[in-house]
Amino acid sequence: MYLKKSKTNNGRVYLTIAEGHRDPVTKRIRTTNVKKIGYLDALENEYPDPIAHFTRVVEEMNLKMAEENKQANIIVDMNLRITGNLRKNFGYVALSAVYHELEIDKFFASRQQSVDIGYNMNAVMRLLVFARLLSPGSKKKAYEEKEWFFERSDFALADVYRALSRFSALGEALQLWIHEHIVAKYGRDTSITYYDVTNYYFEIDEQDDLRRKGVSKEHHPDPIVQMGLFIDNCGLPVAYQLFPGNSNDCTTLLPIIKRIRRQYGIGKAVVVSDKGLNTQKNAYYLANSRGGYVFSQSVRGGNEELKSYVLNQRGYQWTSEYYKKKSRQFTRNVDFEDDNGIRVQAKIAEKQVVFYSKDYDAKAKADRASVIKKARTIISNPQNFNKHNTYGAAKYIRHIEYDKDTGKIVEPKSLLVFNDELLAEEEKYDGYYVIVSSRHQETDDWIIDTYKGLWRIEETFRISKNDLEARPVYVSRDDRIQAHFLTCFVAMVIIRLIQFKLNYSFSAGKILESLAMSCCSNIQHNLYLFDYYDDVIEKVGSLFDIDFSKKFRT
Repeated sequence: MYLKKSKTNNGRVYLTIAEGHRDPVTKRIRTTNVKKIGYLDALENEYPDPIAHFTRVVEEMNLKMAEENKQANIIVDMNLRITGNLRKNFGYVALSAVYHELEIDKFFASRQQSVDIGYNMNAVMRLLVFARLLSPGSKKKAYEEKEWFFERSDFALADVYRALSRFSALGEALQLWIHEHIVAKYGRDTSITYYDVTNYYFEIDEQDDLRRKGVSKEHHPDPIVQMGLFIDNCGLPVAYQLFPGNSNDCTTLLPIIKRIRRQYGIGKAVVVSDKGLNTQKNAYYLANSRGGYVFSQSVRGGNEELKSYVLNQRGYQWTSEYYKKKSRQFTRNVDFEDDNGIRVQAKIAEKQVVFYSKDYDAKAKADRASVIKKARTIISNPQNFNKHNTYGAAKYIRHIEYDKDTGKIVEPKSLLVFNDELLAEEEKYDGYYVIVSSRHQETDDWIIDTYKGLWRIEETFRISKNDLEARPVYVSRDDRIQAHFLTCFVAMVIIRLIQFKLNYSFSAGKILESLAMSCCSNIQHNLYLFDYYDDVIEKVGSLFDIDFSKKFRT
């Protein structure tokens, strides 16, 4: 409610207590008179300052309305008809709370002043982030559903696409801004950082500079874009960077780690990653930094000396009926050319930790069983398969060849035969894992436990692809693709922070599902009826002092 001052035809000012609300159908602001007060000149005989007096009265009335036990009279007209979608989401207010904790609105407000554009950058980013979390889809879909949120969205669809180009230019600055606010508000443990690479495929015919054909994690033949991502020791995203799809995973680590160390001031951090990043160049750089590395090491792809050490049972200690381990100090020789073409030859003091798990052994054999079955099926019916759908199984088949044009299996000169020798060789190493670290002074358990934390980044990628539906990407220009993944990153930070606050007691999918279900319907004027509540909503509400259990709200 507010104090309304209206000038009448005779020039006198009339005071009224009024209430404004947005019509859910026309979207226009409508005003309802709550109480007539009187003419200002007449009231001056009674009050020294009528405006100040009745402004306080209105404030008191608003406070009274905000009390828990307030009541409202609802008039039900049985003849009313539905004239539009009167339903709105309310769960997003929890997402908005984190968005404003990170002061992302201020980030865009400070940059809005320096550009002459006819739309609000923050309003566009806010819409795209909330839509990505609660109703993922295209930018057009987000725009068409903008009235689902209680937010101002007075911009056009064309403005959304214009904003993407500006977001692209602000990507690194926004990542740094978010990092600094997480450090200030939550503290951030970067003593150990986890890095991994995934990719997103694009169903397009022609490649371009960014979308290139490469090794797809999902085995798609389409062009892909590579994403390298760092998370901290609590599972919170730190920074990301996009790379052309034909970039080898191992070449992505140094560009992004050098950037965040320079911009973020993250120096002493142990970098943890899988065997795909375990190259001589990466190991040399990290070993000579203040942090170091923890990498996995391929056993089957290792040299004969490593394989012999792994299979030699001398030195293993069984810590349970199912688990054994051993370790050794090792000198790693590196020999490579740096970015300037200078040959680097050096030695790294490294610790190699080997462990064996019967559970991992059984899992490896179970995972391989379906591939072996498929290989035998291909041998029996090669005409039903091609190069694409034999992926993974073809390596177990001798004499298999493909037609260069069609990809189909050509009639072999020799019979297709299952490769029993390869299977036997692989089975020897089932259940064995090797982890190497330049932190050679650390205990075996510290190195193993540190490496096991890598599952959080794998989970983060799953959230990106499944819950946030980061692909398909409905934009094609490089700058807009960059902006799309920036909105996905902001969305990822928000949901991971909520999980962090809840001690990861709920999955990201469950939290987002509940927040999406927390909706309300307009009853009359500015009064809304709520119809969903669960334990996730209750816990999230307690984090941000939001009472999701109220059945009615204005």
